[in-house]
Order: sequence, then C-alpha cells, then structure tokens
Amino acid sequence: MQSLAIVPTPTLASSSWLITPNVGLMVWILVVFAISLYILKKVVFPRITAALDERRVGIEESIDSAERTRVEADKILAEYRERLKEARAQSEEIVQRARQTAESHEHEARDRSQEILAEAAKRAERDIEAASKRALDDIRREVADLTILATEKVTRKTLNEADQRRLVEEALSELDFSGISSGARSN
Repeated sequence: MQSLAIVPTPTLASSSWLITPNVGLMVWILVVFAISLYILKKVVFPRITAALDERRVGIEESIDSAERTRVEADKILAEYRERLKEARAQSEEIVQRARQTAESHEHEARDRSQEILAEAAKRAERDIEAASKRALDDIRREVADLTILATEKVTRKTLNEADQRRLVEEALSELDFSGISSGARSN
C-alpha cells in the first residue's frame, strides 16, 4: 500500500489567491488595465464624445429652430391680430357708412314724397280753382242767357246788344256768386 501523502488544504481565509498579494498577477492586471484604458481612450471615448457632441448640436439646433419658429409664430399672431383689428374697424366703418347712406336715402325719399304731395295738392287746388272759375263762367253765361230770354219774353221785344249787356250786368250784380266760389274752394 502506498501511502498517500496528505497535503493540508488551505482554508479559505488563510490562503485565498484573491486575498494574498501576488505581484506578478498585479502587474499583469495593471498592464491589461492600462492597455484597455489606452484602447478605450483612443477608439471608444472619441466615438462616444463625437456621438454626444453630435447629439448636443442636434438638440441645440432643435432648440434654436423651435425658438425661431416660436418668434415667427408670435410675429404672425401679432400680424394676424392687427389685420383682424383693421378688418373689424373697416367692417364697422362700412356698416356705419351703410347706415348713414340708408338714413340719407330715407330722408331724401321722405322729402321727395312730401314735395310730390305738395305739388299734387297745389296742382289739385289749381285744377279746382280753374274748374270753379269755368263753372262760374258757365253759370254767368247761362244766367245771362236766361235773363235775356226772360227779358225778351217780358218785354216782348228783341233787345239790342247794349240793352242786353246792361240787363245782364244788373242781373249779375244782384246775384251773389261769392258763396258758390268759396264753397267750391272749401271742397
């Protein structure tokens, strides 16, 4: 039988390779860390920085563009409000002018209708006076003819023109035509 030599196994606390410093391993770890850091610095960090810068520039441009758009929108809104005020003022002015024109036309129409009515009344009055005058003249002629006829029958002779005229004048002076003419005017 062979004997196996029993080698004592290190306990975890006393002989762990993580806890015991191994200078060779440390050097290699530092070398690998330095190479990794150098590769990161030369290759990865510039790409990350470029990507971050590009992103920052894009964000700044978006912010600037948004600011310009907001300023333009404010300007357009102010311009729109100004035009709206002008349009309202113009519409109020148009409505006011239309009202004034309507009132003016109404006054003109009223004045014109009053003038037409006054002219019609004057014309009717003149027509009535002319008709009354013609009627009075007809009545006078008829009275004169009747007077001459009655005188001829009473006197049984034909009168000459001078006698006829004198008799007509006397008969007409006895008749009162003022009531007839004033009655015609009041109608």
